[in-house]
Amino acid sequence: MAALDQLIDALRKLPGVGPKSAQRMAYHLLQHDRLGAQQLAAGLTEALARIQTCTRCHSFAEAPVCAVCSDGTRDPALLAVVETPADQAVLERSGSYRGYYFVLGGRVSPIEGRGPKDIGAEALLHRATDGLVREVILATSFTAEGEATAYLLGEALKAQGLKVSRLARGVPVGSELEFVDLGTLAHALADRR
Repeated sequence: MAALDQLIDALRKLPGVGPKSAQRMAYHLLQHDRLGAQQLAAGLTEALARIQTCTRCHSFAEAPVCAVCSDGTRDPALLAVVETPADQAVLERSGSYRGYYFVLGGRVSPIEGRGPKDIGAEALLHRATDGLVREVILATSFTAEGEATAYLLGEALKAQGLKVSRLARGVPVGSELEFVDLGTLAHALADRR
């Protein structure tokens, strides 16, 4: 059953999918949802053929320049730096940001041997110093790697005379204090306004 093993191995490439989950998915698709399996295969094939990287922000696009970068109603003075296209999508869904983006495609990780050059720091500096950008918002994650990335990029951007800000951290809306982790609570107190 080489074809089945190949399918299971392919499904294991998805984040968070281990061998047992991949096997369950493969069996489900083949036994109960062959139409879904065909749609998945067609969707992946189509996406791989049509989706590329935007030449301006490095997010996903079906044209050389994505719809966000082509939108002339956005504020050209604001540039949000995110790690992934998924992070950009989350900011867009919030409806609270009307500037442009730059997608790094990852974050600095000395353990994995990834430095500023590996995440497009030079391209970011070129984009941010186009004469229109006035503020760069570092919207990287609040992990050790995300913080290191924000620090390194922030220093380089400040050296270019740009205003650099960072997303605020704090207690999530709708949460109860007793269930908030201590690190988040400490940052919320330190960054209170």
